[in-house]
Amino acid sequence: MNIRNATILVIARLTFREASRRWVLWVAGIFGLIFLVVYAIGFIAIRRDILLHPPGQLMTKEIYGFILMAGLYVVNFLTTIMTVLTAVDTLSGEIASGTVHTLVSKPLRRWEIVLGKWLGFAAMMALYLLLMGGGVMGIVYVISGYMAPHALPGLGLMALGMLLLLSISFLGGVTLSTLANGVMVFGLYGIAFIGGWIEQFGSLLKNQSAVNVGIISSLIMPSEAVWRRAAYEMQSTLVRTFGGLSPFSSQSAPSRAMVLYAVLYAALMLWLAMRWFGKRDL
Repeated sequence: MNIRNATILVIARLTFREASRRWVLWVAGIFGLIFLVVYAIGFIAIRRDILLHPPGQLMTKEIYGFILMAGLYVVNFLTTIMTVLTAVDTLSGEIASGTVHTLVSKPLRRWEIVLGKWLGFAAMMALYLLLMGGGVMGIVYVISGYMAPHALPGLGLMALGMLLLLSISFLGGVTLSTLANGVMVFGLYGIAFIGGWIEQFGSLLKNQSAVNVGIISSLIMPSEAVWRRAAYEMQSTLVRTFGGLSPFSSQSAPSRAMVLYAVLYAALMLWLAMRWFGKRDL
């Protein structure tokens, strides 16, 4: 490992340690644990009723799958909120307060600072997603023995959605204030969310214009498309075949090309953040 890579990893480790001390992360962890406890109690109650009145093996698996996807939908939303709240002021806050001068005065390239901080937050939020998403899957599996199809690719796609928001938060942090950056990130997320629903309705009603609106919104911000692909990967074969209009299934599953676009989108946002931070007058 060369000195430059070691420096980036040191910044990532320091960022991880600093972010772990924030109250918002501890509060999120506590309420995340409460969510898992409530989810487990609710799932046990539902399974008890299923055992008393068995609807059939196939329907039982579909019920388990629906409850699992509902839990993962909440986990995806919580991870989105946590990613934005923890990272939105990483650069903008340090620039406004002047603390960033401590880092830029060191013999470091500015892009190394951005990349190191990005890696630190990415590791932290990936751990949060793994604990929450893995917790939901573990609860369902331990209680019922049901496991979602393609669970690891599904979690990987959820992580990609998190990295999208993280990269955009870093890009906005270079040029915008913390408040404006938060509004921008959540605004883009809202556009993607409503666009995804419009596309689903358009697919259900065979309305190509509505589908096109959803596709355009996914090109503007592909976070919802990534979640719908993750849901498509983890839903049962029956639901995947016949579909259904809910946050947990998709009438028009985004293609692998859209997933590749999301990867390139996140990489571009991060590259722009590193480039613009290097040129900004501090």
